[in-house]
Amino acid sequence: MIVDERMVTYIHSLETPENPLLEEIEKKALDTYVPIIRKETKSFLKTLITMNRPMNILEVGTAVGFSALVMSEYAPVGCKITTIENYDKRIPIARENFKRAGKESDITLLEGDALEVMKGLAGPYDFVFMDAAKGQYIHYLPEVTRLLAEGGVLVSDNVLQDGDVIESRYAVERRNRTIHSRMREYLFELKHSDIYETSILPLGDGIALSVKRRTSEK
Repeated sequence: MIVDERMVTYIHSLETPENPLLEEIEKKALDTYVPIIRKETKSFLKTLITMNRPMNILEVGTAVGFSALVMSEYAPVGCKITTIENYDKRIPIARENFKRAGKESDITLLEGDALEVMKGLAGPYDFVFMDAAKGQYIHYLPEVTRLLAEGGVLVSDNVLQDGDVIESRYAVERRNRTIHSRMREYLFELKHSDIYETSILPLGDGIALSVKRRTSEK
């Protein structure tokens, strides 16, 4: 927990219900321990989509399609979402959720390794939501940067790893050390890049909000 639990509970209490299908998908995912975006992250994503009004969104990491459906719900009419997933068991669930929501024509699910799939995409995308394998973010970044339009927004989820990211490498469980070091590298790269302007927020499990600078601004 990055922010005091009582504060998070209070913030959750202020949320208004989504449409019934989204509520159902969210509850089922939580009940079956499927990793989906946290409620405060969902609220932040809704605000960003409403504010930026992207027409072409790339999502890296579909899971059961919940975050893609949230973005589609708040995106402008005509917005197209491309989402990538590599976990076989979740792909048919996501497809079924898109079908139930009537979003098959708005959301395209691409199967396979995210890095390899992105290499075959042309873009440009004006909004990218990164929510896949945390240890791969640093490897995905060059392709995301190629695909993201100038002035486009990159949102990277779960970047603070329940607070572990601030710990020494040796204070982290051995099995998590590679992810820990790669995430620190990723955040350093975003903050020191001449391509992005980035703010790291202690929201949910940590969000990096990045804007790709326009050529004239560099």
